[in-house]
Amino acid sequence: MSSGTEEQPGVSVGGRRSRHRAFRPVQRDSSPRAGKHAEEGHELGVTTGLAALSLDAISSVAYGPQAMMVVLVTAGAGALSGFVPLTLVITAMLVLLVVSYTQVIAAHPEGGGAYSVSKANLGHWPSLLAAASVVVDYVLTVAVSLAAGAASLGSAFPSLANHLLLVSLGGLVLLTAVNMFGITESARLLMAPTAIFIVSIFATIVVGALRSHPLAQIGSYAPPGPAKALGILLILKAFAAGCSAVTGVEAISNGVPAFKQPRVKTAQRTEVALGVLLGVMLVGLALVAKAHNILPRNNVTVLAEIQAGAFGKGWEFYVSNLSVAAVLGLAANTSFGGLPVLMSLLARDHRLPHVFYLRAERPVYRIGIVVLAILSGVLLWAVGAETNSLIPLFTIGVFVGFTLSQVGLVLHWRKERSARWRLRAALNGTGAVMTAIAVMVFLGTKFLEGAWVVVIAVPVLMLLFTWTERYYDHVARELKLGKTPPPPRKRESVVIVPTSTVNLLTQKAVSAAVSLGETVVAVAVGGDEEECERIKREWDEWTCGVPIEVLLDRQRSLIRSVVRYVKSVENEDAAIVVLIPELVPRKRRHEIFHNQRARLLAAVLKARTDVIIAILPFHLHD
Repeated sequence: MSSGTEEQPGVSVGGRRSRHRAFRPVQRDSSPRAGKHAEEGHELGVTTGLAALSLDAISSVAYGPQAMMVVLVTAGAGALSGFVPLTLVITAMLVLLVVSYTQVIAAHPEGGGAYSVSKANLGHWPSLLAAASVVVDYVLTVAVSLAAGAASLGSAFPSLANHLLLVSLGGLVLLTAVNMFGITESARLLMAPTAIFIVSIFATIVVGALRSHPLAQIGSYAPPGPAKALGILLILKAFAAGCSAVTGVEAISNGVPAFKQPRVKTAQRTEVALGVLLGVMLVGLALVAKAHNILPRNNVTVLAEIQAGAFGKGWEFYVSNLSVAAVLGLAANTSFGGLPVLMSLLARDHRLPHVFYLRAERPVYRIGIVVLAILSGVLLWAVGAETNSLIPLFTIGVFVGFTLSQVGLVLHWRKERSARWRLRAALNGTGAVMTAIAVMVFLGTKFLEGAWVVVIAVPVLMLLFTWTERYYDHVARELKLGKTPPPPRKRESVVIVPTSTVNLLTQKAVSAAVSLGETVVAVAVGGDEEECERIKREWDEWTCGVPIEVLLDRQRSLIRSVVRYVKSVENEDAAIVVLIPELVPRKRRHEIFHNQRARLLAAVLKARTDVIIAILPFHLHD
C-alpha cells in the first residue's frame, strides 16, 4: 500500500478535541506477503520480550551500584555502611515502578508508557514533556550502552582500546541492521548473551555469598581524596546516582504492541519478571560487596571486583566479564524496540511527521529506527565514545518520565475510583515523590557536568512536537475535514501530451490520452521557425487525428515552455491532465543515460500548477 492519509473521526488535534476530522497516517508502506511475514509470527513472548526490551534495565547493575558507591566513598570508607540501605531504598522504588508500569500496560495497551499516561491524565504540555524526555533518554541509552560495551571490550582486548569509537559505531550498524528485519529476530539473537549474563550474575551472588573472603583482588588501590561530610546532600546525591540502576523498566510499557496476544498479560508478566531479576541482582550484589569489603579501585569496575572475589581469575571470571561487555553493548537494543513505537504514537497524534507511523513489510517502524541510529551515531562521534562524557546526561529524561507517569496514574485512580484506588494512588504518589527527588538532585549535581544539554534538548523537542501539531491542524482546516464537501461535478477533460518526435513512445502516449479525455493536444518545442515547421510537418504526416501545438523557444526549454502553455489553458471549467511519457530502462544503472526530463517536468508542474499529472512508463526490454 502506498503512503498517504485517511480520515480518522474524533481524533484530537493539538491536545484538544478537534472541530474537524484529523489525519491518520496509513500504517503500512508495502503490501504484506501472505503468511511469511504476518505480524502474528513476529511478536514477543516473555522470554524474547526480556531479551529485546529489558537489557537496558538488567545491564544497569554493571554501573548503577558503582555510581552510588563512588559518591559514598568520598565521605570515607565508613560511609559505605549506607550502601546496602540505599540499595534497599532503590529496590523499593523499583518495586513501585514495576507495579506502576504493570498498571500503565493495562491502561494503555497501545504502548507509549509515560507519554500515553500523561496525555490521558495530565494534558497537553505534560504529555509533550514526557515524550521529549523519553526520546532523549532512548537516544542516550543507545550511546551510553554502546560506549560502555566498547570500553569493556577494550579492557579485555587492549588492541581495541584506541578504537572505541569505531567499535561503538560498528555495534550501532549491526544493531540497526538486525532491527530493520524485525524486533523478534533481534530478540532471538539477544537471548543467548542475555541468558549467559543473568546466569553469571546469579552465580556471582551465590558463590560470593558462600565465600568468607574474596578469592582474588584486581585493580590498584585508589587513595581517597579529602573526606566530605556524610550529610543529607551527599546521601541524596548517592541515591540519585544509584537510581541509574533502575533505568529501562519503562521500555516494556512503551513496546506493548510488539507482544503476543493477550498482549497486556504477556507484557505485564515480562515487566514483573524484569523487576524480580533486577531486584534480586541489586540486593544480592550489594550484600556480597559488603561482605567482601569491596571498594572502588583504579582501572576496574566494582562488578568485576565482586566477580574476581567470587571466582578468582579463572575462566569463569573472563566469561562473566565478557558477558557483561556484550550485554552492555546490546542494551542499546531496548531503544530500538521502544523508541520507534513511541515515535509512531507521536506521529499518530500529529506531533511528529506521519512518515514515522509507516510500517514496513515486517512489523517494524523503519523510519524511527534509522533516525535513532543517526542521532546515536552523531552523539557517539561528538564525545568520541567516552562513557564518562555521556553519564551526566543519562537518567534525567527517564526519571522525568517516571515522575509524570506516576502523577498521571494518581489522577487516573482518583477519577476512576475503582476498588482499592486509594492504596494504588498512595503507591504511585510515593513513587512520584521518590523519582522527582532523584530528578532534582541530578539536575542540581550534574548540571555543569553536561546535564544542561538535556535541559536544552527537551524544550527543543517539545517545540518541534508543537510546530508539527500546528501544521497538521492548519492542513485539516484547509481541507475542511469533518465537513461534508459539495457533490463532485463532471468537467470536460483536456489531455496534454508533451512530445518531441514521432516514435513508438509518442504513439503509446497519444493512444492512452485519447482514452482518457475528450480533448487531446500534443505539445512540442522548437528552437527556431524551421525546426517548428519540421515538427509540425512530421506530425501531420503521421495522421494520428490529434492536433499539435509547436512552441517556439530559442533555448529549447521543454519544461519552461510546457509549464507556460499549461498555465495559459488552465481554467475551472476543464480538468487539465498532463500525460508525460517516460522511458524506464531495464537496469537501474542505465538511468544515467537518460535526461530525466519527465520527472523534472512532473516536479515543476506539481509545484506551480493545479493540473492532474500522469506518468506513462515505457519499459525498455533490451
